[in-house]
Amino acid sequence: MTAGVDEVALAPLRERVRSALVERIGISRRKATMTVLLSGVFTVSFTITLLVVVLDTVAADLKSTVSVVSWSITAPMLAFAVIGPAFGKLGDLIGHKRVFVGGLLGAGIFAGFTALAPSAPMLILLRTLSAACGSATGPSAMAFTNRMYEPHERVRPLGTWSFVTAGAPVIGVVAGVPLVDLVGWRIIFLVQAPLCILGAVVSWWLLRDTERQPGARFDAAGAVTLGGGAALLLLGINRGSTWGWTSPLIVGALALGVLLLYIFVRVERRVAAPMVPPHWFRTRNIAFPVLSQALANFAYMGGFMIIPQMLKDGVGLSLATVGWLIIARPLTFSIVAPLGARVTMRTGERFAGVFGAMTVFVSMIVLSTVREATPLWLIAFGLGLSGLGLGVASPALSALLANAVDDEQLGIASAMQQLVTQMGALLGATVMISVHEATSDQGVLASYSNALVVGAALCVVAGLLATEVRSTRRTTTSAAPTAAV
Repeated sequence: MTAGVDEVALAPLRERVRSALVERIGISRRKATMTVLLSGVFTVSFTITLLVVVLDTVAADLKSTVSVVSWSITAPMLAFAVIGPAFGKLGDLIGHKRVFVGGLLGAGIFAGFTALAPSAPMLILLRTLSAACGSATGPSAMAFTNRMYEPHERVRPLGTWSFVTAGAPVIGVVAGVPLVDLVGWRIIFLVQAPLCILGAVVSWWLLRDTERQPGARFDAAGAVTLGGGAALLLLGINRGSTWGWTSPLIVGALALGVLLLYIFVRVERRVAAPMVPPHWFRTRNIAFPVLSQALANFAYMGGFMIIPQMLKDGVGLSLATVGWLIIARPLTFSIVAPLGARVTMRTGERFAGVFGAMTVFVSMIVLSTVREATPLWLIAFGLGLSGLGLGVASPALSALLANAVDDEQLGIASAMQQLVTQMGALLGATVMISVHEATSDQGVLASYSNALVVGAALCVVAGLLATEVRSTRRTTTSAAPTAAV
């Protein structure tokens, strides 16, 4: 009993010390919290693109093949998407501080072991475990962020959020090759590990925990069926073109995935505290923003997969030139996202969603006209339009989703959005590659153009879905945060 009383008595003193130190370094508590949250999310995610550009180097070092080592990217991406909802719900139940700190700590520990991986299978396993832990940071950080701001203010911090998350691949692409050439690929994880652990320590000290729900129960059946079903669907979509769409493995994975998701829906209708409330799928400002983002991401990520090959094999550009051109997309995204928040504050989320989807549509059309004689500035312009579109739409629609759910459901809502958007991305990449391969007899550039036109068509649907949302009502006066974080 004495220890418990002492803990309660010391809590206000610790809080005063934290606040005094934060004010001493000249930064508001809210800005300090955002800095810690965004730094943590960045630290667990920036390594993916670093590995993309050096897969052949890693494969040679581990005496393996690029096709095998590529699973060190595919498997973590699957884990990051499908495990996130479970962590989002867990954070809503027990407090997001514990989940965020635990996720950072686990990601750091497994990153450290990854640096010592003796073989390709161990690399894949350790990268997957690190990503699985890291998937806890996104939903929890989003829940913290949305609690710190009133509904009409949320699009602004989410613009900054998009700036940081889009900046990670830029750093990965630019720094990957020279960094690995200089010090080797293992140093990536030797740097990531202490950064994650340091972030966990600072987060535990700085963050105030979110409210917990006493007596609430974790929906284990919902978590297992949603995670398993989504994982099998994503695996089938991702590997279908490689293993063959009629192969028993792909057919079995897709069929079992659909069955598990069907069971998930039945479970959620029956349990008292569902992981994903069934009424969300009938709620205008939840279903439409998530679906619109998923379809826009279909085109965005599908283009990300095929455009480098189109520029290299179809146009005949060098790898170095292609690399610098591709940066135009995430760079524009990261610059536009915080600026686009100002526009959304004036025009509303519906306009931002429609504008974003149709801008990506124009991007797909511009890029589908690329030929050997197309000037590089026009290619960069087309790529930049994709970044512009998502940079405007993503923060706006994410804020709209957050405004449509209760504060105690912010973690699972952002994790669900992360999962559906990832499914849209993988589906886009698979479908657009399949269209290219199916029409390759028309010529290299023509087949890539066909794939980009498919992406453009899905953007039109995304824009139509965005017209169905209802924008947040704005106020003329600045409001205080809804809850201390």
